[in-house]
Amino acid sequence: MPDISVVIMTLNEEQNMDRCLGTVKDIADEIIVVDSYSTDRTEEICRRFGAKFIRHAFEGYIEQRIYSISQASNHCILVLDADEALSEELRTSILSVKNNWTHDGYSFNRLNSFCGQWIRHSGWYPDRKLRLFDRRKAEVKGRNPHEEIFLTKGATRKHIKGDLLHYTYVTIEDQIHQINRFTEIQARDRFEQGKKANWLSIFFSPGYKFIRHYFFKLGFLDGYYGYLVCRNMAYSTFLKHAKLKALWRQKD
Repeated sequence: MPDISVVIMTLNEEQNMDRCLGTVKDIADEIIVVDSYSTDRTEEICRRFGAKFIRHAFEGYIEQRIYSISQASNHCILVLDADEALSEELRTSILSVKNNWTHDGYSFNRLNSFCGQWIRHSGWYPDRKLRLFDRRKAEVKGRNPHEEIFLTKGATRKHIKGDLLHYTYVTIEDQIHQINRFTEIQARDRFEQGKKANWLSIFFSPGYKFIRHYFFKLGFLDGYYGYLVCRNMAYSTFLKHAKLKALWRQKD
């Protein structure tokens, strides 16, 4: 039976930590929290659960994830965000894996909440994630602000039952705020890669995004909030391209 380190990144997450840590306390042999200098009760709550609390300046989502995994004592890692929690079915599945670890990585579905409603379509579900893995057979990749765990060549993978519950946006304003912040990062990252946006991408990409997610990915079945999710994803696409074009205009 392998020991599992639960690894979490935080910044002012006092509203989420009790829920998150409460679902992993019986699974974790070690809890590592890497914190970007929170000013609320995040540290107090984490220490109440016996977590190892490490302050580390935020350098980027990918960089922070790599650092946080490196702080774990065990090779078997469960990665969570503070606004996530294990469903009871997923918790049972992970306990079963712990008792019989047969693969190098385990994926499961993530179910996202928007303004108190679970979104089961709109391209937001099943949102499959690889979050339980042997770090000797895995690596963190992606482009900021989105990082992802990938298994190395030849590693084995299994999908397990249960949902990772993601309490993502409590209000519409929360999503708009994150869209603005993430599109800044995305535009800057693409600018530094030498990528450009043209008028066609600014005008047509947002509409394509909405049609794809609202109609083809059945966002309309999620009702009013499904419509908002799809519209805001289209808005995010527009901002990403518009901000990238603005960076090139500033340079020129």
